Amino acid sequence: MPSDLPVLLVPGMLCDPELWTAVRDDVGPRAVDVEISAPSIGEMAEQVLASVDGEFVLIGLSLGAIAGIEVLRRAPGRVAGFVAISTNAAAPTDEQLATWRSQAERVRDGGFDRVVRDEILPAMFASDPPPEVHAERFVAMARRIGPDVFLRQLAAQATRSDAFGALRYSLSRSLVVCGSADALCPVSFHRRITAAMPHADLRVVPGAGHLLPLEHPHVLSGVLRDWLRELAPVGP
Repeated sequence: MPSDLPVLLVPGMLCDPELWTAVRDDVGPRAVDVEISAPSIGEMAEQVLASVDGEFVLIGLSLGAIAGIEVLRRAPGRVAGFVAISTNAAAPTDEQLATWRSQAERVRDGGFDRVVRDEILPAMFASDPPPEVHAERFVAMARRIGPDVFLRQLAAQATRSDAFGALRYSLSRSLVVCGSADALCPVSFHRRITAAMPHADLRVVPGAGHLLPLEHPHVLSGVLRDWLRELAPVGP
């Protein structure tokens, strides 16, 4: 990978730059933290594209990777490499849409902390309850994001559509990473994403849950460092 390319770090829902603290040094000196706070996936993709000029490598987790897939669709020539972590490229189900509407209603009624702790947190790590250090780091990030941005992120989730068509036309060298114990986005989601992309590899981290950068940072750092070292352009 050309050393002068920026590496965009795009977090998941209710996550901020703290998510990437333990892996940031391993992705190179030009790491750029990107905020996704818009109320649609398309607008989130535009936030990513506006964060730097020219080509970049994009590393996204969960909602950040969903926005990253939309970036691939809108500006494929700018994406020199793409890493999708703990994510889902399918359209939302009726059950998901109903859950997000219910969560949004309770957040508007003042129940933000309860939604975060009782409904979001249990799916973030391999164990429920997770180790206290992981739980507190996630809850602290969520509180910094706050209810207003969370509501916009929930609205954005509802604008998702099936992204497999876009993935099939991607020419970017790509890496798909997931935990074997991710209750929110299981391994099967990632196998399907990898199979859809012409230039993608899959890495499954044993015993890991959804928030890999917090739960298994050293393993993820090694995976990212090795992949970035080998990254090279691919042709049609």
